[in-house]
Amino acid sequence: MEVFISTFLKMFFIMTPFFVLSVFLTVTSDASNHERKVLAIKVTTSVIIMSLVLLFFGKHIFSIFGITLDAFRIGAGALLFLAAVDLVKGNKDGAKKSDDTALYDLAVVPLAIPVTIGPGTIGILLVMGASFETTSSLIAGSFALICAVLVIGLMLYMSSIIEKIVGKQGLLVISKITGLFLAALSAQIVFTGVKNFLGL
Repeated sequence: MEVFISTFLKMFFIMTPFFVLSVFLTVTSDASNHERKVLAIKVTTSVIIMSLVLLFFGKHIFSIFGITLDAFRIGAGALLFLAAVDLVKGNKDGAKKSDDTALYDLAVVPLAIPVTIGPGTIGILLVMGASFETTSSLIAGSFALICAVLVIGLMLYMSSIIEKIVGKQGLLVISKITGLFLAALSAQIVFTGVKNFLGL
């Protein structure tokens, strides 16, 4: 249960749900409510598939490239920190839908990658996949990951309602707060990597 809760909370914040929601609303500004719901389902499905692939095959990727877990912790933490800084400063640009691009073609790129699963998220998924030592912890972690993605998918599915309740300015504020949490989480990941690497 502890693995499930910790993994769920980590992945929920790492995937920056409120930033994803704000980009989703920007991309679908001219779309109907039905089109938003269909796109939300496509994005959620894409993110689940890609996340599980990264989670399950992370150990093999480490072995192929000869990368240690602690080295990847430091690298992934640094990338995650940069993403957090962008969130707080508001430098990330939402990809707007061009006239000649079908709305549903945006489900994988850019909404799934790199908006939802950015470089920092990919790094954390690889680290998590390699750090699960037992089959039970891997199953619990996988289930928690799927649940976190489904919650984000539900937010996208109900984006029209959330937009009316919170407002775009409210989403911007929440996105910045998420950035602060991410900065703290990335620092902890880097500290853990450095500590283990130095044998402290």
